[in-house]
Amino acid sequence: MKKFLVVVAYIVLSIFLVLCLFLLLTKLLDKEDITTSNSVIKEEEIKKESPKKLSLLMVGDALIHNAVYNDAKQADNSYDFKKMFAKVKPLTEGYDLKFYNQESILGGTEIGLSTYPRFNSPKEVGDAFLDMGFNLVSLANNHTLDRGEEGIISSLNYWKDKDVLTAGSYESLESRNNPIIKSKNGISYALLAYTTVTNGLTRPEGKEYYLNVYDETQVKKDIELLRDKVDLLLVSMHFGTEYSLKQNEEQEKIANYLASLSVDIVIGHHPHVIEPITYIDNTLVIYSLGNFISGQLTVDQLTGLMVGVDVIKEKHQPIKLVNLRADLTYTKTKNSTTNAFEYEVIPYNELTDDILKNKEEHKQKYIDVIQSLGVDIKIN
Repeated sequence: MKKFLVVVAYIVLSIFLVLCLFLLLTKLLDKEDITTSNSVIKEEEIKKESPKKLSLLMVGDALIHNAVYNDAKQADNSYDFKKMFAKVKPLTEGYDLKFYNQESILGGTEIGLSTYPRFNSPKEVGDAFLDMGFNLVSLANNHTLDRGEEGIISSLNYWKDKDVLTAGSYESLESRNNPIIKSKNGISYALLAYTTVTNGLTRPEGKEYYLNVYDETQVKKDIELLRDKVDLLLVSMHFGTEYSLKQNEEQEKIANYLASLSVDIVIGHHPHVIEPITYIDNTLVIYSLGNFISGQLTVDQLTGLMVGVDVIKEKHQPIKLVNLRADLTYTKTKNSTTNAFEYEVIPYNELTDDILKNKEEHKQKYIDVIQSLGVDIKIN
């Protein structure tokens, strides 16, 4: 009997040990399967992760002479500039970021409108650009100081409550020294703006923050403050020789300096005409976008450039600028029938002979200017 019980106990113990071993092996296999499954999922997630992308549009100066704002004046003494951009508005659609230079300060009617040489424009100019979706604005140029402290404060008050990133003119030293960083489509960006010219006007003592005047030492500090914090760093430069279709030595020196500090795009304006586009290492340099709208008179001064580019960000990689393209625009100044001043910004492809004769010759001239430094760009 004892032998029988020993045999039974031995069999039961063996079965128990076999079951324990089976359960242990099952758990180990399940764990391995889970680990393997997780590894496959992670690899698939990495493969599926697509690059981040945003699109950027850049145009030049909004220089509002009295003939322009008189054309925009309504019966109730308000101003409507939106009609002037109806034909180019479709070209602005679809871009995530849109830049322009507000050349004539938006002090508004409350301080009295004025024209060349000391400008002050209706605030409705800004409304028209907001209507087109512009959200990057340079306030640093040679006309920022035209109407003194009163004009600057009025301008800054206008922009303060708008969903727009402005640069180059500030209400305090604190705001100047703490530039705003924004993000779109997973790409962070910032805008800095400077002018090399002030038309002989000086900033109020102790309030130099009203206008960023270009200074290499300060610019270096500003860029170093932002460079490691943003993916895309834009610098707006008001520089160059007025009415020259070619960049000057100072522009080249500044562009090279900014490129050495790893700025992504230098956005140039001030000459009131188009100038070349180039790359300096990985920095896109647009020497001058010309006038987007103005009351000036020559074909060169009435021709502007709309430059678009896509910004691509891949994981652990610097951003890339791809698909560089441009549209030429022309500001019609008069009604061909009545000869009255009537301003409208029109793409070159939509111009008729009664607006601009020999438009193809003019267009080729500007294409040659833009591409004179060898940039690869599609121009409409």
